[in-house]
Amino acid sequence: MLRVGILAAGGGTNLQAIIDAVESGKITDVELSFVLSNKPGVRALERARAHGIKDIVVDMKSFADREDFNQKLSETIDAENPDLIVLAGMMIMMPAELVRKYHNRIINVHPALIPAFCGKGFYGLKPHEAVLKSGVKVTGATVHFVDEVYDHGAIIMQKAVYVQNGDTPEVLQHRVMEEAEWQILPRTIDLIAHGRVTVKDGIAIVEE
Repeated sequence: MLRVGILAAGGGTNLQAIIDAVESGKITDVELSFVLSNKPGVRALERARAHGIKDIVVDMKSFADREDFNQKLSETIDAENPDLIVLAGMMIMMPAELVRKYHNRIINVHPALIPAFCGKGFYGLKPHEAVLKSGVKVTGATVHFVDEVYDHGAIIMQKAVYVQNGDTPEVLQHRVMEEAEWQILPRTIDLIAHGRVTVKDGIAIVEE
């Protein structure tokens, strides 16, 4: 049984997609052991409680500096002893020590096709705004392992989504979530739970 901890800081729509996949049997051999947020009172925590999942808050604003927050975050995650950490909307850079300790055991979903429209500052609506401004016709989402660089680790899964005439950033954001993020993030967790994702020479190898 793969113990999964999910880090979220907003509405928790990706979290809900994971919960739904576990409860419907699309994800098997997985225990959702906790949901952690760096912001109190967010909808993601409500979703966790509604499904009997332990909810944890490490409030970023309650610490004097980022170093103290990073230490508490790392200690809290270590205490839960997850096999896999899933970043599902918690938009902060993971502490380097945590990334090293959980090497190839932290995954993130990004709302674009890495290496396009990614990196520091590309969060929320910003990737979708950049996509529309650029005029590209295809965007999508990426699930990747987390390393010490923004949106840089080995890519596990990607799914394309077509840009449509008249799209706004908000409309495109929702379509990318619905058609890509909510599909490939649960699928990746299931693949990892069954030992079907490995990394060789920095490249993720997926056995579908």
